[in-house]
Amino acid sequence: MRDFVKINEVGPRDGLQSQGQTLSLEQRLHMIKALVQAGIRAIEMGSFVSPRAVPQMAGTGELFARLPMLSEVDYSALIPNLKGYQLAREAGVGSVAVVLSATETMNQRNINMSLTEATAVSAELMQRAKADGLQARAYVAVAFECPFEGVTSPEVVQQLTHQMLDAGADTVIIADTIGAANPLGVQRVLQPLAQWCETDQISCHFHDTRGMALANVLAALQCGVREFDSSIGGLGGCPFSPGATGNLATEDLVLMLDAIGYRTGIEPLALVQAVQQVQQLTGGQLGGHSFRWLERQWHKQQEARNV
Repeated sequence: MRDFVKINEVGPRDGLQSQGQTLSLEQRLHMIKALVQAGIRAIEMGSFVSPRAVPQMAGTGELFARLPMLSEVDYSALIPNLKGYQLAREAGVGSVAVVLSATETMNQRNINMSLTEATAVSAELMQRAKADGLQARAYVAVAFECPFEGVTSPEVVQQLTHQMLDAGADTVIIADTIGAANPLGVQRVLQPLAQWCETDQISCHFHDTRGMALANVLAALQCGVREFDSSIGGLGGCPFSPGATGNLATEDLVLMLDAIGYRTGIEPLALVQAVQQVQQLTGGQLGGHSFRWLERQWHKQQEARNV
């Protein structure tokens, strides 16, 4: 049996929060329904942050109440602090995630906390989530390079990962926030982690800013990682991190994994309509490296069915 790789779709949160326009709740719901219809079963549906800071994420609690297939889809939400955690719990969200940056300056610029303070807050939230029976996820952001401090120390990433797992995180996501990673750098970070923790506790989040996201996925697969974030059509980036453009496109990731023998539970051609619908909602041109080819194959498939 082929290895299964979990795809966690982050378009409705990480993708939308960097967009200039703000989608309505109805439009966000329509987007998520399109993703579910395409076969995606793990979705970061939003975040419980201040609507003043991130207006694109306003009303996430109301959105969660309207989501389809709640018992069949792993919906998660980002929480920045205790208030966000409490709002997520009140909404009934069963999986929450925190973001901890691996450098001092990124934490100061992003959440106005020191690295020590941010680590303590993240650990407390992981402990609460674990005690309350929620799935707990912790991002270690700028894990390879920081836009303010340059190359990130692998030892710091490993230490923070250890602290989050000790605090109760079920999964730690090693995040290439600005798309600066390369395959050798991925291995330098992940290989030591694989020696002292279970690889099913580790996920990766790559950006395609420099066109190396899929190569980085291959490097992570070789280290035993079997879970990755991606965003439909390559939508998004981090609005608080200079240079953080271009998430890894879900269709590129699914197509590559399928081609090299991994199972994802997602049919690559099923993603074509999802990309098209999200393009209509956002008004932007989307699509990963493979999308035009996938779109042509999809049209051929539709023509064959209509014969």
